[in-house]
Amino acid sequence: MVFKGKIPKCSGREAGFTLLELMVVIFIIALAAGIVLPRLPEPEGTRLKSSARNLASGLRFLNDQAIITKKVYRLHLHLGENTTRITELSPSGEELQPGDQFMGRRLIEEGIDIEDVNVPALGVVTEGEVIIPFGPGGVADGVTIHLKGGEKHYTVTANPSGGKVTVQDGYQEVTS
Repeated sequence: MVFKGKIPKCSGREAGFTLLELMVVIFIIALAAGIVLPRLPEPEGTRLKSSARNLASGLRFLNDQAIITKKVYRLHLHLGENTTRITELSPSGEELQPGDQFMGRRLIEEGIDIEDVNVPALGVVTEGEVIIPFGPGGVADGVTIHLKGGEKHYTVTANPSGGKVTVQDGYQEVTS
């Protein structure tokens, strides 16, 4: 069989991408995603849950520290500013900044609101500052703190007996 006609010439390079080129492009896209995605804002529900857990661990830690060190600590909740601050009470009654790093960290993330605080001695407080004391026996009264992020709520409750702290999804009413 003899072929009569022109044989098409192949150029040195066909149109398309090589495997190496595709791998480089995928690597660059993955690298860009790895840098950008962690910097994106977290969904509000995640920040709310994280804030509730941070607040609960802070309450547990304060309760334990007060019992172990036999010192008095105060948790200041600023409802208008949605911030917390921890102080240590000196024997002379002066409020000092505690030496422990953990007590200086932010317990409630930006954009999360302290909706209200329920302390038996004060009732439900919705504005201003609430100071929760932790003495050598731990937290004297129970406390319930309602956090809000968007339309979601979380309830953080510290019980006076045993220092148990619970985190519950939703706005939970306190029953005495």
